[in-house]
Amino acid sequence: MAPESKKPVSNPAIRGRDKLYSSVVSAFEAQILSGELPIGERLPSEGDIARDFGVSTRSVREAMQILETKGLIRRRHGGRSVVVRDDVGEFLGTLAVTVRQLFSTDPHYLVQLMVVRRMIETEVLSLLTERESQAVAEVEDALEAMRRARDSRDFTGFTEADAAFHLALVHSAGNEILSVFYDNLYSLITEVIRVTSRVPTKSLEAAYTEHADIFAALRARDEVTAKTLMRGHIDNSAAYLRVALEKINQKNRQTA
Repeated sequence: MAPESKKPVSNPAIRGRDKLYSSVVSAFEAQILSGELPIGERLPSEGDIARDFGVSTRSVREAMQILETKGLIRRRHGGRSVVVRDDVGEFLGTLAVTVRQLFSTDPHYLVQLMVVRRMIETEVLSLLTERESQAVAEVEDALEAMRRARDSRDFTGFTEADAAFHLALVHSAGNEILSVFYDNLYSLITEVIRVTSRVPTKSLEAAYTEHADIFAALRARDEVTAKTLMRGHIDNSAAYLRVALEKINQKNRQTA
């Protein structure tokens, strides 16, 4: 059995209800993601877990199946399950892989990524503008890198600084879970920025101005303007992405 301090505590209030396995899932998931149950740790036997939670072994097996599907444990035939994820970053990394697999089957999922970006980044601006003290030096540094790249017509450098600007905004919010989630999607977001920046109707000058205006509103603590500008910026990028994807589709149809 696992050490006594690591044994999840059952909740009598849930006994007798349907789907009792959910309490087992919640307890072990919390301990695994918090690191209380480290990678390589063996869980108690199904019989021990069933007694601790006052549920059937069938409910425990259902719980273990769900935890394995989430990538948190590995079940062993005839043996006790083992923890295979030891922190939330690795867990969210698994999620990012799943998202990338969706994109590989249908590039138009990238447009849906833009919706996710808009939801995250506009709310980040709310967090930043309501603070008494703003730690946005990294955002300002990325904006300056964009300016230099714009002036030197350095397309690659500009797209990298563009992506760094958005990453710095999210990191500046100080929400670790949000940062980990965004970090795992960062490479995809960088790819989107690279694709949309190549649409002929969008100039580096226009792209820089969009970011500079967002930063100015942020420094002025003008939440409404900052969020409006961010929505417009990401919506414009989504439109450029649709144009780029359509060109790719046309080229594929011509070569088919």
